[in-house]
Amino acid sequence: MNIEIANRLVNLRKSNNLSQEALAEKLGISRQAVSKWERAEASPDTDNLILLARLYHVSLDELLKTEDEIPIPVQEPEPEIMPGPGAEPESEFAAGPGSEPEPGLMAESGPESESGSGSESEPVDGGNEEYVHVGPGGVHVKDQNGEVHVGWGGIHVEDKGKGDNVNIDRKGVYVNGERYSTRDLFFSHFPMGVLITVVYLLIGCIYGAWHPGWLLFLLVPIWDSLMTAIRKRNAHCFAYPVLVVLVYLCMGIFWFLWHPGWVLFLTIPLYYSMASWINSLIRGYGRRDGDFDGEE
Repeated sequence: MNIEIANRLVNLRKSNNLSQEALAEKLGISRQAVSKWERAEASPDTDNLILLARLYHVSLDELLKTEDEIPIPVQEPEPEIMPGPGAEPESEFAAGPGSEPEPGLMAESGPESESGSGSESEPVDGGNEEYVHVGPGGVHVKDQNGEVHVGWGGIHVEDKGKGDNVNIDRKGVYVNGERYSTRDLFFSHFPMGVLITVVYLLIGCIYGAWHPGWLLFLLVPIWDSLMTAIRKRNAHCFAYPVLVVLVYLCMGIFWFLWHPGWVLFLTIPLYYSMASWINSLIRGYGRRDGDFDGEE
C-alpha cells in the first residue's frame, strides 16, 4: 500500500476516536490486519475499503487519493507487412469480391487459430477474481463466491453469497464482527434452561420439594446474562438484581432472615457504579494500547 494512504488511514481512525482493536471489531477482522494497513505492509480488499469509507463518512476517491502519477501504458504500433511483387492476397477481402479463399487459409482461420496456436493456453487471471496462491505466508484461495486464507496469523473465511465473515486467530474467533472464544462458543450455547427443568422435576418427584425448588429457575437469566457479560466484556450485561433476589429469597425461606436480608438490595446501585468505573478503565487501556501499536 502507498505510505500516503496508510498515513491517511491512521489519521482518519484517530479523528474518529477509534483504537485499532475497536476498528477491527467493527470490520470483523483482526487488529494485526489493521496494524499492517497502517504500516503500509498490506492493503485492505474492496469490501473493507467500502466499509472504511462508510465508517469515516468519506468517498473512496478521497480515501485512496494519492499524489503519485499513474503511468499510462504506451502501445507500440504493429509493423505492417507489405506484400512483395507477385505475392497472392492474404484474405478474401484483399483478393477481391469474386475470389475464393484457399483451403489452407480456411484452416488457419478455424477455432484453433483464434487462440493463437493449437495447444491449450493457461487460464488468464481475470481481474484477480479466481486464483490460488501458496507461499511462505500461507495459502490464499479466492473466487467469485468468497475467499479463504490460511496462514501463520490464523484463518480467514469470507462467504460473499451469504455475507458471512469468520476470522480465527490467537485472540479468539470472530463471526461477522462479533468476538467469541472456544470457551464462549461452548458455554453460550449450553442448555441451562433444559438442565434446570430436569433438576426441578427430579427433586420435585423424588423429594416433593416443588417449593422452594422453583428458585432454581432464577438461575437461567443469571447464567445467560453472565455469559453475555463475559462475551461482551461488559459488567452491565450481568443480571445482578436477579442474583440479589435469589439470595434474598433463599435467606428468607431457609433461615427466615427477611430482615435484615433486605439490605442486599442496597448493593445494586453500588454494583452498577463499580461496573461503570471498571468498564471505563478497560476502554481507556484498550484505546492507549491501540494507538501505541499503530505508531510503530
